[in-house]
Amino acid sequence: MKPVSLSLLFLATLLAAACSSTPTPDAADSELQPAKTAAGEVAPTGWRGRKYAVATAHPLASEAGQQMLHAGGSAVDAAIAAQMVLTLVEPQSSGIGGGAFLLHDDGRRTLAYDGRETAPAAASEKLFLMPDGQPMTFHEAIIGGRAVGVPGTLRMLEMAHAEYGRLPWGSLFGPAIALAEGGFPVSRRLHEQLRSDPHLARDPSAAAYFYGADGEPRAIGSILRNPELAAVLRRIASEGARALHEGDIAQAIVDKVQKHANPGRLSLADLAAYQAKKRTPLCHRYSPKEVDPPRTYRICGFPPPSSGGIAIAQILGILEQTGAASLKAEDPLWLHYYTEAARLAFADRAQYVADPDFVAAPADGWQSLINPDYLFARAQLIGEQSMRVAPPGQPRGAMLSYAPMPEQFEQGTSHLSIVDAYGNALAMTTTIEDAFGARQMVRGFLLNNELSDFSFAPTDANGVPIANRVQPGKRPRSSMSPTLVFDDDSGDLVLSGGSPGGALIIHYTAKLLYATLNWGFPLQQAIDLPNFGSLNGPTLLEEKRFPPSTSEALQARGHEVKEIGMVSGLQAIRRHRAGVLSGGADLRREGRVAGE
Repeated sequence: MKPVSLSLLFLATLLAAACSSTPTPDAADSELQPAKTAAGEVAPTGWRGRKYAVATAHPLASEAGQQMLHAGGSAVDAAIAAQMVLTLVEPQSSGIGGGAFLLHDDGRRTLAYDGRETAPAAASEKLFLMPDGQPMTFHEAIIGGRAVGVPGTLRMLEMAHAEYGRLPWGSLFGPAIALAEGGFPVSRRLHEQLRSDPHLARDPSAAAYFYGADGEPRAIGSILRNPELAAVLRRIASEGARALHEGDIAQAIVDKVQKHANPGRLSLADLAAYQAKKRTPLCHRYSPKEVDPPRTYRICGFPPPSSGGIAIAQILGILEQTGAASLKAEDPLWLHYYTEAARLAFADRAQYVADPDFVAAPADGWQSLINPDYLFARAQLIGEQSMRVAPPGQPRGAMLSYAPMPEQFEQGTSHLSIVDAYGNALAMTTTIEDAFGARQMVRGFLLNNELSDFSFAPTDANGVPIANRVQPGKRPRSSMSPTLVFDDDSGDLVLSGGSPGGALIIHYTAKLLYATLNWGFPLQQAIDLPNFGSLNGPTLLEEKRFPPSTSEALQARGHEVKEIGMVSGLQAIRRHRAGVLSGGADLRREGRVAGE
């Protein structure tokens, strides 16, 4: 069969002077050519420096992180300062009322800090079932207290700071407190999300803060002050995370959750008992073919309860077992191979991945899902026509004890990447889940709706349990994919990156890795590429970024194609062999790189 021609819009964002050969990884040190944003603006060519760098989803958060690095702080110090500012200026995405995953490397060891929310002790498998036994709709479940999990971001950051902080804990809250008291300008993105959200204004506290007396959202550029949050941050600065997990702030959270018309099960005991965890990162070797000179990387992702590390490793590993490994960036067959590999990865994600403290890994561990022999066998399922829906695999020795989880809506989140002057690097993805979370405001911050990442249905139609079902104390499966990449020979850091975007986080991060490691794209150029993917259903293309011929050609291969808004928020930092740092931030949001 003659290959179908797919007119990928990669061509629109390739280097203007690119030749027909695949660039080497060191091509990131060449001059970058400007790309155009969806609005027609010229994209920045990326940030350069030598000492340290911080990339976050908002300029004010990046500035706060830079202040800590300039003062001699560590990557963890900068992350704490940036997260507190994000709680204020990007409240729709993350904050102290949510959870986070932090991947950290100090040049000797890589650690995964798990600050994922947990289900309350009183939660049950039937949390999201209607009286007739049918699952609730997404918004029936998340508005109010029902889907609020025990927040973990502060306890996780406190744990990481105890090991890697260089500045006093209390000093890290200064930028956020100053902005909360003095005010910050409302951004276009925040304004537009306030305007489009039909639920947030139903909460009296949120309505008074985010909207005017006429019900209109605060205007772009207007100054928004949050003295309540400033008071909370002062308490946390002096008392630590227990200021939120115990006492009157904790009581205010519980009252908000339990007294809502759609009440949740969160209790004071749940908040007091929450513990962050250290886990072993999920790392694998990756040797992109057709790269000259050859280079082997060690890619470290977050382990379960995140599905991101496994899914990305599977996608990259399966692609290397197909014809995609020898294709250039502009080759029309690549997108077909990628989305087929994605289907296989998401089938395994639905079958196996859940909180490892509740669900055993298949076979000999999570590594069984990224074993090269297993991925080679999975790759044999890819043909000239799309599978449309791929079946889950079964690693040797694995038992199919659970039913696959149906795909559910996921949204929200923020990401930051930081490299400090001491050899430390981190990638942290942080969330309150859906935009504005549960739409419940307490003392100036929003509560998460993270329990909606559990399967609403605890079993399939035959009564077989789903691994990612609600259970007391359990952490819901996540797609957050903070990632660190190292040179396998020297152990030196190569890249820190990640993105928000619900389940599509996996595709955004995989795009970043493939474009930089396989094609040699500079970070900003890789971030600017059109987005694409599949959640083991339709082939998804970023709307208005692909010509009609792309969709037509994919359909000829049997793909069901949907063009949707795929608003990634990739943030990334790269260390080059010469010691130079480069950074990139996603113009689809408000990202900014800062440093020295």
